[in-house]
Amino acid sequence: MKKVLFFIFTVTALALIFINNSQAQESNKLSPELYHSANIAFTSPDEARLSLKWVTERGSPDLAAHLITAMRYTALPRDEITKTLKIITKETKAETWFDWMLWQQRNPQVKPHDSFLDFKSTVFYSIDQNFSRFFRPDVKFDIRPEEIVWGGVRVDGIPALDNPKHISVSKATYLQDDDEVFGVKINGDARAYPLRIMGWHEMFNDVIGGVPVSLAYCTLCNAGILFEGDYNGREKFNVKEPFTFGSSGFLYQSNKLMYDRQTDSLWNQFTGEPISGSLLGSGISLKISPVVITSWAEWKKQNPETKVLDLKTGFTRDYGSGVVYKEYFASSDLMFPALGDQSRTLEEKQEIFGMRLEGGIKAWPLEAFKEGRVLNDVVGKTNVVLIGDANTRTVRAYERQDYEFNKDLKTAGGETWKISEDNLTTKDGKTLKRLPGHIAYWFAWAGYLGDKSELFEE
Repeated sequence: MKKVLFFIFTVTALALIFINNSQAQESNKLSPELYHSANIAFTSPDEARLSLKWVTERGSPDLAAHLITAMRYTALPRDEITKTLKIITKETKAETWFDWMLWQQRNPQVKPHDSFLDFKSTVFYSIDQNFSRFFRPDVKFDIRPEEIVWGGVRVDGIPALDNPKHISVSKATYLQDDDEVFGVKINGDARAYPLRIMGWHEMFNDVIGGVPVSLAYCTLCNAGILFEGDYNGREKFNVKEPFTFGSSGFLYQSNKLMYDRQTDSLWNQFTGEPISGSLLGSGISLKISPVVITSWAEWKKQNPETKVLDLKTGFTRDYGSGVVYKEYFASSDLMFPALGDQSRTLEEKQEIFGMRLEGGIKAWPLEAFKEGRVLNDVVGKTNVVLIGDANTRTVRAYERQDYEFNKDLKTAGGETWKISEDNLTTKDGKTLKRLPGHIAYWFAWAGYLGDKSELFEE
């Protein structure tokens, strides 16, 4: 019922915005804050200026979030909105929408007016009516809704691959040896998901080795994270099937917000936790499973029985090598605003390998793995060994117990250990289990986990 009422409200509000007269505003009891904010976002420059003048004279910073939102859609020159923003916030340096979003992130003490969710819901609804599945005035969030932004596509505008078709190595003639793949092996079932395909889809929902999994690939933060969908205890939330996910079209601090198809709750792609909807406050945190980025040549060498995504995905995209997000990956700039690490310990888009274990979180700059380096380290209370190759962006991590490994993967006494996707093993049957971790840009890791995470230093 609430959704229906919201639709009626939205249509009415939009009609009023375009009719734009104060009598209609009064008769439908729109608050002046909502009315004038919507006027700025949707109407002609002359009409919008009248409302902008009203906001300026009102003089309160609680409409800053409204103006920052409107800035992307208004017909007004952006500098006119900036002028008002500077007056009501006393901020002097911000100029662009990007600047003002960063200002907003730095100033959580500035609370939006009560009309903000009504206003932003109307803006999103005007772009795609399906956005009301996730963003409505009655929806609660555990992140600041003023920091949720439209990523430029509609719901599922970046389509997930659901139970995609796989082919054998011999049939994968479209792949070049230096193409990067996400490699996954579960219960002996090896799969390769080329990044040249996954960059266009950013999500797969599949069953590997009998285990339902979803790979959430946020291209903006360069993080492909493999989640197990069969959350233990989901039934008490009336979720009968394992979670599967799609792309909401929204971003938060330059990070993908995905949604589950079972409840339409929004999830933080980086943490694997719901941030709004019926699962908010449920305590659900998806289990992260191991995944590796490596070259196709190395993956098929180590896993000759692997299957790989068929190029025929059912979608028309340019799946050529190095095509998708080429300019973004080559640039040092972010596409969407995120503060990340304000101290700039590392560069924003410097790549790291990160691990989240019970009792500890840690990140290693990818460059620490030059020339196939082996690192013995500790995460929380867990002794780990990391085996990497910065050239192919490949890092695997294993529990090492009390062993110390050299660069040849030998331990004291001369025992040689062999790498597999599941374990490190010796000829006499000793095993050390694989641990989950993933590549990411530093700004994303620092933005979400920086206060809790250690950073490896030489």
